Amino acid sequence: MAADNQTTKTISIEQYGINNAKVNYQLSSEELHNITIQKGQGKEASTGALAVNTGEFTGRSPKDRFIVKDDVTRDKVWWGNVNIPFPTDKFDRLYDKVTDYLGSKEIFVRDSYACADPAYKLNIRVITETPWSNMFAHNMFLRPEESELDGFDPEWLIVNAPGFMADPKEDGTRQHNFAILNFTKKIALIGGTGYTGEIKKGIFSALNFILPVYKNTLPMHCSANVGDNGETAIFFGLSGTGKTTLSADPERKLIGDDEHGWTAENTIFNFEGGCYAKVINLSAENEPDIYNAIKPGAILENVKMDGEGHVNFADTSITQNTRVSYPIYHIDNIAVPSIGKNPKNIFFLTADAFGVLPPISKLTPGQAAYHFISGYTAKVAGTEEGINEPTPSFSACFGAPFMPLHPTAYAEMLSKKMQDAGVNVWLINTGWTGGPYGTGSRMKLKYTRAMITAALENELNNVEYAKHPIFGLDVPQTCPNVPDEILNPRATWGNEKAYDIQAKELSDSFKDNFKKFEEHANEEILAGAPAV
Repeated sequence: MAADNQTTKTISIEQYGINNAKVNYQLSSEELHNITIQKGQGKEASTGALAVNTGEFTGRSPKDRFIVKDDVTRDKVWWGNVNIPFPTDKFDRLYDKVTDYLGSKEIFVRDSYACADPAYKLNIRVITETPWSNMFAHNMFLRPEESELDGFDPEWLIVNAPGFMADPKEDGTRQHNFAILNFTKKIALIGGTGYTGEIKKGIFSALNFILPVYKNTLPMHCSANVGDNGETAIFFGLSGTGKTTLSADPERKLIGDDEHGWTAENTIFNFEGGCYAKVINLSAENEPDIYNAIKPGAILENVKMDGEGHVNFADTSITQNTRVSYPIYHIDNIAVPSIGKNPKNIFFLTADAFGVLPPISKLTPGQAAYHFISGYTAKVAGTEEGINEPTPSFSACFGAPFMPLHPTAYAEMLSKKMQDAGVNVWLINTGWTGGPYGTGSRMKLKYTRAMITAALENELNNVEYAKHPIFGLDVPQTCPNVPDEILNPRATWGNEKAYDIQAKELSDSFKDNFKKFEEHANEEILAGAPAV
């Protein structure tokens, strides 16, 4: 793990079509922090972290993510409203326009890499218009030692120009912002948006194609940690389900919080060198590891601060999607390198705003594949424009926006790996209990942690289980440090008939969503559907 490198190295980028630019190469985090403030593009929080506003876009824009359709991708990518095709000729013209735009500007260049396992290492060169975007790349990608920079040979190029606005009629985009992957030229081209998440998700999407197609390795939108016994746990979950929070366990070493590969050799490796966590309602009590990581070197995004730089984590007036990025070494208890072996437990996290799903249940292999393909959580009022009440949300493989292949390709790889490794799979509801959003209450974090700990320590192996009447899930009837009544969601409602109606509606939503996958799913997966 390399610390910041104070360096005066220079680099030519004219081979990328960027001429006459003032190039800042491989600046340290501290230098980029200071330049951002000098340029008036950010402020320093009371903790010493950098705070920036990403502008018009405070989250990803899935409808503006494209993949160049050519000989490499034409017959492999699952084309549709997730993977939107983009013509080669239009990409080339747009790339030239972006690089012309960056010419004569002051820009920031960083060499880094993805994939902690040396056998899968992917060298990346990142060219950014703003210093804080470059600092984000420093935080989120793996950092080469200074000696590795001599003769550094980048395999992929990221060009990030938030200030460049595309002309949809001329450039073939939907609107002025875009994030385009070109697998033949190995370029991620991003423009018109300052949201830094597009940078990391571009490479994640690239690896989600490269690893299964060429490396027989499963890419996963998950966090992972490892215990003192050497057993690795994997946490799948969409934004807001607790993936980052629950994997940052002081009793276990963090491998990574968002993106991993599962190799044919049965090892788990982190793609990244940092963490990108939501900070909405963050507190030192509930999430001490994340809270304490917000210090010099971290970047806060779209938070509100008072005149003295104190952050109000409850203030969502800019966005619900307030974030912090930081290098993984800001967490005390980490695995070095970011690799784990012997995966034994997988947790699917869902924030069920309908209060229907049990807080913990054990899945059969068929149910695991079904719920993996489904990727369920729920959106609550205020999380997106137009969302006024709880709404089911399904994202295949818990990361559909980043999956170039058909979801069943990843599900079949996961099923085989789970069975070969003898992994236990658990569905964890971090959402509501005692009723839906607005009536019930959010599951207490201490109970969720206790359930996960019990699973990890094999304390649920010999307890009594009951079959959920609608979803067919095996639900433990007792769990250490959790009240028994919490484990049965139907009993927490106080109105069993109302619960049954809501549960039936949610099961129908699952089945409606799965119709588009049925023709590709085998009998075992289809048998994992809700029982009613």
